[in-house]
Amino acid sequence: MIRKLIDGIVKKDSPIVVGLDPTLALIPEHIKKNSFAEFGETFEAVGDAIWRYNRKLIDAVADLVPAVKPQIAMYEQFGIPGLEAYIKTTRYAEEKGLLVIGDAKRGDIGSTSAAYASAHLGMVKIGSSEAEAFGTDFLTVNPYLGTDGVKPFVDACNEFKKGIFVLVKTSNPSSGEFQDRLIDGRPLYEHVAEKVIEWGASSMDGDYSNVGAVVGATYPEVGERLRKLMPKAYILVPGYGAQGGKGSDLKVFFNSDGLGAIINSSRGIIAAYKQEKYASYGEAGFADAARAAVLDMKKDIKDSI
Repeated sequence: MIRKLIDGIVKKDSPIVVGLDPTLALIPEHIKKNSFAEFGETFEAVGDAIWRYNRKLIDAVADLVPAVKPQIAMYEQFGIPGLEAYIKTTRYAEEKGLLVIGDAKRGDIGSTSAAYASAHLGMVKIGSSEAEAFGTDFLTVNPYLGTDGVKPFVDACNEFKKGIFVLVKTSNPSSGEFQDRLIDGRPLYEHVAEKVIEWGASSMDGDYSNVGAVVGATYPEVGERLRKLMPKAYILVPGYGAQGGKGSDLKVFFNSDGLGAIINSSRGIIAAYKQEKYASYGEAGFADAARAAVLDMKKDIKDSI
């Protein structure tokens, strides 16, 4: 699966993934007004509004980026209608030729991880039949439970030709409370990186592994060390834009072949119309503003690496 992602990056000359993290505050008023008029102030209305919003965004950027990354919590909070919007979004993105990175940060004891892996990456048995629940191409994975919790996801990668991104050094300010702790004289994130290499060795797809890593753009000095530690792991880099990561921070995440990283931006793209730079598009032009933001991000990355 990582080969498909790389092919998409190369074809579109765009190491960018758009984070589809909708909130009611970000969805334009005219979309919410129409959904509330039809369904009332209900979860069903929110699910409808999210779907309408996401569909327009996907239409606007599908030819520019290889993948989207919906954060499942933004959908789960609205119950079953929210999850239905999540599924509609992932399936529509794939219809448009995009790969989908499910940002769910799953990880638990072995049998529970196996169930998560089946739900998000594989197939679920129903009697004599099999069905796909969420059908994403990649999934973010929490490694806190160790190999018991990660191996079922790696097994799913191998069986269903999918991929995962393991949390190694996250972009949030308090990540260092645990991830920077020294163990045997080295920060915990380096120990996790070594396990990513180990887990990934059994799921190679060309020069890179289907087992990648999440490393935040907000810590470029850490990213530089981890890039060297994990030469065959693709790095999903959150934190660009709204969280403070800049184009000049990104070069260290890439290998000498110009590959090895995909940069995420969520609010900076899907809510671009709220920024002064793109205010001329207005709420009605939110999708066009998102497209313009992707083009600007693409240029920023190319100028930096």
